Amino acid sequence: MIRLPMMPRLAVLCSAAVLVAPLNAEGPFRNRDNPDLHDEAEGTYPVPYHLPKPEEITAVLERIHANLDRAMATKVVNAKTGAEITDLTTFNADAVASQGERNGFHVMTYATGVTHAGMLAAADATGDARYRDFVARHVEFLGRTIPYFRAQAEQIGAKNSSYRRLFDTNSLDDSGSMCAALIKARFAGIGPDLRPEIKHWADYIRFKEIRIADGTVARHRPQPESLWADDAYMCIPALAQMGRLTGDRAWFDEAAKQAVQIARHLFNPTVGLYMHGRHLNQPLTAEFRWGRANGWVILAQCELLDVLPQDHPLRPEILATYRRHVQALAELQSGAGLWHQLLDKPDSYLESSCTAMFVYAIAHGINRGWISPVTYGSVAQAGWLGLAQQVNAQGQIEGSCVGTTLASDHVYYYNRPTSAHHGHAYGPVLMAGAEMLRLYRNQGKLFDIKLQFRTYHFVPKKS
Repeated sequence: MIRLPMMPRLAVLCSAAVLVAPLNAEGPFRNRDNPDLHDEAEGTYPVPYHLPKPEEITAVLERIHANLDRAMATKVVNAKTGAEITDLTTFNADAVASQGERNGFHVMTYATGVTHAGMLAAADATGDARYRDFVARHVEFLGRTIPYFRAQAEQIGAKNSSYRRLFDTNSLDDSGSMCAALIKARFAGIGPDLRPEIKHWADYIRFKEIRIADGTVARHRPQPESLWADDAYMCIPALAQMGRLTGDRAWFDEAAKQAVQIARHLFNPTVGLYMHGRHLNQPLTAEFRWGRANGWVILAQCELLDVLPQDHPLRPEILATYRRHVQALAELQSGAGLWHQLLDKPDSYLESSCTAMFVYAIAHGINRGWISPVTYGSVAQAGWLGLAQQVNAQGQIEGSCVGTTLASDHVYYYNRPTSAHHGHAYGPVLMAGAEMLRLYRNQGKLFDIKLQFRTYHFVPKKS
């Protein structure tokens, strides 16, 4: 069955003001910042359209934390029976790390690495120790169980281990996100010391990952030499964090090189978007502009620009590409605040994980001074308001595309399922919420937010 385009989940409860909405309007939400309930020029909206309050953003983050704290178990279990294993001194061939609720939340996946980054961002933005404690619980579990699973792997084979991604690393998906998150945890003073694991993954990324002739990271799937936009996030943040950790500029050089070359291969400056990927055995490449692939790239650019030395020779090119990307994304935002599964295909469904990545990247760019609040402040605000509607009362994030390979037809992308039990959206939504809190704290410092003619204008402060 071909699925119809999916609109975001709307809140069940609407304000009483909706009852007096003008007859020509569509949608259950009225702007609460307009005191005139009979203003026919206001209309109504499919998602909230107002200035968010910090406590409302924080409430969304708290629901997500509560859900993940429950769903992401840190325990060793018997793969056949599901029973918990507490004796980590006795060999058990069937021992695995729990994958949590519906087997969607393993402690050592790239999605979990992004979730850890999101929790650390939320901890920094809110001052709430619960987010930090979440990461500490996971890092402690890794430190406690890695020796156990390493001994097990020596007997059953690394490929069969629950921690195969560490003991038999063979892709950027196995390494980059977790490596970057562990370095961030280390900077945050969260232990135990996993420096050997950090070094193992970092060395894989820099010295062992497949590369094409010009040194750009690549995969041998689905074609002999395939470039994936996803791999920007799966390598650049870890390389950049290693530069920060070690002080060795060579790590920054490699991170910047990958950012520039991935863009040169996959970014279309005319439309301002990345194709999901390309195969070097096909020179005339059709461009499939998948939302989350674009999200991975722009997250990676932000993480790199955060730590890349100001005098680095590739910084201007990376920043220019980021700005062109943001410009294109702003033009493609839907009327519900979210972005589409296929960014340039408005009949594809609205998708949560890419929306979260874009909201974060835009708000972060404003906060860092890379882009202007004049054009992009209200884009980030509208994106957050739409995204928040995707977080249900249980703290699950709806409308997030499941894991997706590099495909060669639109039918595949259009019809990918969504699930609240896959981890891709959780870290990005936490990051987006944390960055929106920072954005509103900059009100009165970098800009003022004014409601004029029923819309929001971010007006820069005069220096």
